[in-house]
Amino acid sequence: MNKIVLSLSAALVASVTVFAAHAEGVQGDVQAGAKKNAMCIGCHGIVGYQASFPEIHKVPKISGQSGKYIATALNAYKKGERKHPSMKGIADSLSDQDIADLAAYYEASGVVAGAPALAKAAPGTERVNALMTKGNCASCHGESLSNPVDPSYPKIAGQYSDYLYVALKAYKVEGNTNIGRSNAVMGGIAKQFSNAELKELANYVGGLPTELKVVPQSRFK
Repeated sequence: MNKIVLSLSAALVASVTVFAAHAEGVQGDVQAGAKKNAMCIGCHGIVGYQASFPEIHKVPKISGQSGKYIATALNAYKKGERKHPSMKGIADSLSDQDIADLAAYYEASGVVAGAPALAKAAPGTERVNALMTKGNCASCHGESLSNPVDPSYPKIAGQYSDYLYVALKAYKVEGNTNIGRSNAVMGGIAKQFSNAELKELANYVGGLPTELKVVPQSRFK
């Protein structure tokens, strides 16, 4: 059997106002995205904010995430490929232009020009390293899990561990109208692991050096 590979969020960069296309060939604009993020900042703009569905976990950091991945994720919620009632409701309200603008905004959000290069990921325990090898995580998420081989894949290094755990488990869910993610590759990989093993992976990945941030609005600081 062929090995399955793993296809596993305020200061803006001053010189950047327009990013490359992120949604259906539409070009995103950073400044436009900054005016459209009211539905996002209530969760993603508060440090440590926790969601309660499908279980209690921190909402993901999306500032500094790849814009193409953000667009891909929003479109997946819109199409029902990712099942989450709140996120689907938000995604359904967004046009392709809105998605492209928000993706551009969050890709630039929190990025500091001239910042030192991200430190390399430290190796995990022997057991964690074996799990990482089994999942072949770096083949999609790149060096130190922060340099994806395709921008539609997420940076996962340093993402909240409890969110990663919930997300990984979602790929194992079938036949539930409110929970689950229908990515065939990720489903095949996640199903190789017990939930305890997924938690070990999530705990390791969540502790790695990261470019991901929560960038609060001034009223939330």
